[in-house]
Amino acid sequence: MKKIDHSQLKATPEAEDFAGKYEDTSAISKYLVDSYFKAVQRLIAKANNITNAHEIGSGEGRSTMRLNKMVPNLTASEYVDDLVTLAKKNNPENTVFQESVYNLEYGNDSVDLVFLLEVLEHLDYPEAALEEIKRVSKKYLILGVPREPIWCFLNMCRLKYLKDFGNTPGHLNHWSKKGLIKQIEAKFGKVIAVESPLPWTIVLAEKRA
Repeated sequence: MKKIDHSQLKATPEAEDFAGKYEDTSAISKYLVDSYFKAVQRLIAKANNITNAHEIGSGEGRSTMRLNKMVPNLTASEYVDDLVTLAKKNNPENTVFQESVYNLEYGNDSVDLVFLLEVLEHLDYPEAALEEIKRVSKKYLILGVPREPIWCFLNMCRLKYLKDFGNTPGHLNHWSKKGLIKQIEAKFGKVIAVESPLPWTIVLAEKRA
């Protein structure tokens, strides 16, 4: 796996603020977020014999709060210092710690299910991240990203980020549903289920031996 210079990995300030979608109390925003996690729950139901799970890139820990109700023995991690503090505060019942997705703390084949939700699009080295996740995952990965070009189009409809053609600050990578499946199957394993809650793609993949 390519050696990663961790000193170059700190996200931009725009990419570090993930709370907005959870704090937005509008009916549309609440519906979209609820639909997202219902899709995640349907994918979890297709995974067998889950005894522990780990969320990478938890941000402030809002997603961790939801996932904690869906899987047993959930731990979470985040790279940015301030967000680790907030994630711990929001999830006092869970083990939350700091780590880089390129250098995960867990040993080989030690986590039944790994979550990587709305993280891959922010990474400089997505393929290296998937290879490291494959190392620690015992069997499954649930991964979600914005679905392109729908994501950018909807941003432009909201008159957001027009000078960047709707691209959200901090999004370095863009995948269609087909492109995401191809990426995951190349670096992790077979995609066995896909959910498409607007405007995301979320997949359940099974690790290739």
